[in-house]
Amino acid sequence: MGLFDDLSRFLENRLEEFLRNNPHLELEALSEQLREQEEDTLKLIADLHLQEKRSQEEILSIAQEIQKWHDRVAKAKASGRQDLAAAAQEREAALLREGNQRWGQMQGVKERITQAKGLLQKIQQRRQEVQAKAAEAQTARAKAQAQQRLETAGWGNQTSSYYKSFDDLEEKFRRWETEDELEQMKRNMGK
Repeated sequence: MGLFDDLSRFLENRLEEFLRNNPHLELEALSEQLREQEEDTLKLIADLHLQEKRSQEEILSIAQEIQKWHDRVAKAKASGRQDLAAAAQEREAALLREGNQRWGQMQGVKERITQAKGLLQKIQQRRQEVQAKAAEAQTARAKAQAQQRLETAGWGNQTSSYYKSFDDLEEKFRRWETEDELEQMKRNMGK
């Protein structure tokens, strides 16, 4: 395992170095990671809402059972059947305990929903910040590329103006040399 751990650490270090050297890619990776976390959190919230709905349905069902057994307790007491009344009271008490337990579970689910929504809000806020930074980095990169193109084009213009000035100089020398040759021919003819 030591070799695998060393290789894994080496690859992680290289990846971190690569991302440091390419911050726009790091921002894209972070944005993608946040998007995945946002999706997972939305799924979690949906699952928790389903759990809450099931808990509410179970509580409602238990409440109906409690009402039924409460009525049976009253009916058994009214007819003088204390043995049935006592058994019905025990069933009603057991249902009340179960209902309270389900209520507590539902409150826990509601609390988890609130926490998940808070987490979702933080993830979305962080994702917006990362997207803003990515946009800034993209703008900065585009400006740098445009500046580089201008500088490159500037070199091209300087080069052409450099050659143009040489061409002008070349033209001047040719004219001067031609005039000089004409003068020399005139002098030679005049002799």
